Amino acid sequence: MATLTSIPLTEADQLFLDKAIAEHRGRPGALLGILEAAQEHEPRKFLSRETLEYIAAKTDTPLARVYSVVTFYALFNLEPQGKNTICICRGTACHTRGSRELLQSLMFKLGFHNPDEDLGDKIALNTSDGQFTVRTVACFGQCALAPVVEVNHEVHGHMNEQMLHREIKHLGRETAKK
Repeated sequence: MATLTSIPLTEADQLFLDKAIAEHRGRPGALLGILEAAQEHEPRKFLSRETLEYIAAKTDTPLARVYSVVTFYALFNLEPQGKNTICICRGTACHTRGSRELLQSLMFKLGFHNPDEDLGDKIALNTSDGQFTVRTVACFGQCALAPVVEVNHEVHGHMNEQMLHREIKHLGRETAKK
C-alpha cells in the first residue's frame, strides 16, 4: 500500500462514519457512497489511512479492496486537498488547443518551481499555503469545448490564459504572482 496521510479519527469522526455506513448498508455501490461521504466530511477532502481502515473493519471489507476502489476512481483523494481545486484536461483535443501551456502558466502563477519541467500526464499538487490543488485528468469528455478546465467542480470550456488567471484572482488568491 502506498504511503497514506495519517490522521487519527476523533469520536465525532467515528460517529459520522458509523452513520454513513448504516445509511448505505445493503445498497448497490454502498462502499462508494460511504467513501464519498467520508471524503466530503473531511475539511481537506481526502481519505486518511485511519478512515480507510475504519471503513474496512466496520463493513467487513478487506482493506485491499477498499484501497483498490479508492485508487481506481479519480474522485477520491489520498492526500489533503487545497481549499480550491483547478483541474486541467490533458486529452488530445485540449492538448492541441493549448492545455499544456495553460498548465505551465498556472503552475508559474501559483508559485511552483520549474513550471516548464515535464509534468507527465497526471499530476496532483498542492500549494504550500493549502489554498490550491492543481490536478490534471486524461479527459473530461468535453472535447468540443477544448481546452477545458474545471475550477472547484465547475467546468469551463474554451479556456485561455487570461480567463484562467481571472478565475484564480476571483478565488481570492492575494499571493499569486503577477
